Amino acid sequence: MTTRWTPATWRAKPAKHMPTDYPDMGAVDRVEQTLRQMPPLVFAGEARRLKSLLGDVAEGRAFLLQGGDCAESFKEFHADNIRDTFRLILQMAVVLTFAGGKPVVKVGRIAGQFAKPRSEPIETVDGVTLPSYRGDIINGMDFNEAERLPDPDRLLKAYGQSAATLNLLRAFASGGYADLYNIHRWTLGFVGDSPQGARYRELSEKISEALTFMSAVGVTPDTQPDLKRVEFFTSHEALLLGFEEAMTRVDSTSGDWYDTSAHLLWIGERTRQLDGAHIEFMKGVKNPIGLKCGPTMEGDDLLRLIDVLNPNNEPGRLTLYGRFGSDKIADRLPRLMKATKSAGRSVVWATDPMHGNTLKASTGYKTRPFDRILSEVKSFVEIAQAEGVHPGGVHLEMTGQNVTECLGGARAVSETDLADRYHTHCDPRLNGEQALELAFLVAEKLKAARDDQRRLAAG
Repeated sequence: MTTRWTPATWRAKPAKHMPTDYPDMGAVDRVEQTLRQMPPLVFAGEARRLKSLLGDVAEGRAFLLQGGDCAESFKEFHADNIRDTFRLILQMAVVLTFAGGKPVVKVGRIAGQFAKPRSEPIETVDGVTLPSYRGDIINGMDFNEAERLPDPDRLLKAYGQSAATLNLLRAFASGGYADLYNIHRWTLGFVGDSPQGARYRELSEKISEALTFMSAVGVTPDTQPDLKRVEFFTSHEALLLGFEEAMTRVDSTSGDWYDTSAHLLWIGERTRQLDGAHIEFMKGVKNPIGLKCGPTMEGDDLLRLIDVLNPNNEPGRLTLYGRFGSDKIADRLPRLMKATKSAGRSVVWATDPMHGNTLKASTGYKTRPFDRILSEVKSFVEIAQAEGVHPGGVHLEMTGQNVTECLGGARAVSETDLADRYHTHCDPRLNGEQALELAFLVAEKLKAARDDQRRLAAG
């Protein structure tokens, strides 16, 4: 007999990469009970809207741009950092929309991306062994016993920071900041003097000319309000299931369960076990969800997971993020795309070119070479086109801050440069200039594909 799903049925399944060493589990229960009484961070109607837009992506009518911090932190919580990430996503979306000729669905890794699975539960420095840092929602980054002890009160702090972040994002998205007529003002200061800044200014001029024409024929922000606002959604990895359970509520209009901690939640490469707690939890919430697909995944495994996570084959319900590495994508991705296409599964295929291209520099810093990230994105688009699949989007770890964490790019960040502005709390992120350069590359690929379709249509 099948057990009826509830937000708590995951507790009967094996759960990986979740902390079990809280000093007082009773305190965890009390915090989760407090969270159950807190207002939702997002609304079911917003999640349904994102699912509808992702359905357009699945059908090839739109493109997904998803990006933000590897792991948000309490120390770097600042309105300027939120604004800069939002502004960078706007810039990238403009580049992709103009070249690709399709709307861009904008989703941030923000307002909830606090927890990270780690390869090792402990780390040793100078002979001292402590629990690994697992994200600010669990423990602290400083290497001492007090900071590395899991603290349930961090769950409440993460909720509060997420709520404040969402409040500001909603103001930016609908309060005039995202007005397309402000396109020239979106350029980040350090990007403005770069080669990508020059390309962006050139594109801005073309868009401004088009806006001037549209205004002359009566199409203005007053007559078309969508010109001065954007739809912006949030996402994070659903790793801490106690937190996610506490934020899951019944929608009063549909009677369905929605996880109100974010519009979109995804399952990581390390927690996608078919009989595991994370799959059990995610199959029951009605949000659009994502699944990371790494180099060990086989086509049959993927189809079994899809059958559980999207049994009704709903467009926009499931996004698959390939994260293989530039040296493995050509071998691994085609067989997975073949499997979903031949089985008639409606999914969004996107690429995460970050996680498979991580290495340790000779200086000791964890980093990602920009040329490998570019290579994986190029391969993703080319493989999708060869397989007759829509290259649906990109999922990036990036920041609007002027960091030096990924090697290469137009300014050629070197290994010795990494120490200059290496601020990440977990994995290395693209800075604004590198992210914009990547957006131009994807835009060129999309434009070439669109031109090819036009030539074929013209005979």
